[in-house]
Amino acid sequence: MKLKTIIYSTLVLTLLIACATNPFTGKKTIAFVPNTQLFPTSFAQYNQFLGENKVITGTKDAEMIKRVGQRIAVAAERYLDANGNQGYLKNYKWEYNLVNDETVNAWCMPGGKIVFYTGILPIAQNETGVAAIMGHEVAHALANHGQQRMSAGMVQQLGAVAGNVVIQDEQKRGLFNQAYGIGSQVGVMLPFSRSHETEADNIGILLMAIAGYNPDEAAQLWQRMKANSGGQAPPEFMSTHPSNDTRIANLTKWAPGAKAEARKFGVTSFR
Repeated sequence: MKLKTIIYSTLVLTLLIACATNPFTGKKTIAFVPNTQLFPTSFAQYNQFLGENKVITGTKDAEMIKRVGQRIAVAAERYLDANGNQGYLKNYKWEYNLVNDETVNAWCMPGGKIVFYTGILPIAQNETGVAAIMGHEVAHALANHGQQRMSAGMVQQLGAVAGNVVIQDEQKRGLFNQAYGIGSQVGVMLPFSRSHETEADNIGILLMAIAGYNPDEAAQLWQRMKANSGGQAPPEFMSTHPSNDTRIANLTKWAPGAKAEARKFGVTSFR
């Protein structure tokens, strides 16, 4: 059996067994692990992380992170309710924390648990920059990207197992494992991850606009991200993320549409 046949057969079987619907795109997504199982694990891991790291509280920056997060979450609920997804967020438990770490990063775990590192604040520069980052991270949670990545990893493993069962010759099995490892990573998993990042950028810029933040700032934020990286990045096809230039171009293109969507919610001026 050919490599592609093994991969595609496994994917089709998985999609038939377990799927969910993305509330922003309407597309079906793989969901091997239901959120009822995923969220409690996520919350426990988040609490463990907070216990092992220095959480900053009571400062202007810490309060800003919470304020922006709450506004983005309200924007998300308004958008979802207006588009026929009432109650979608009932199991989400939003939490926003600033952690003392010079790493330029922020992340959101399934179910709405968010961390900003202090190292990203100089690049954010202001509250609107934080909103651009927050919108992106919240979007990952809303679109269940964590659930999809976990499910995709399980599919990748199933494909490997299927190949090893089908291929009896030891030498051919070794070649299959090598080709499958590289092919499934570069041809499937990395593009899958990049699509999530692009989707989160698209949803995020919409949410920040509905929350009253200027979506034009998102492209400017990534200009600063690009400058901070010093141009050091792997080729896009080898990366989990789109290139900085791709993101800047996309965000610039999407900003007018985000403003137009925000006007539907009565937002006519932006911070």
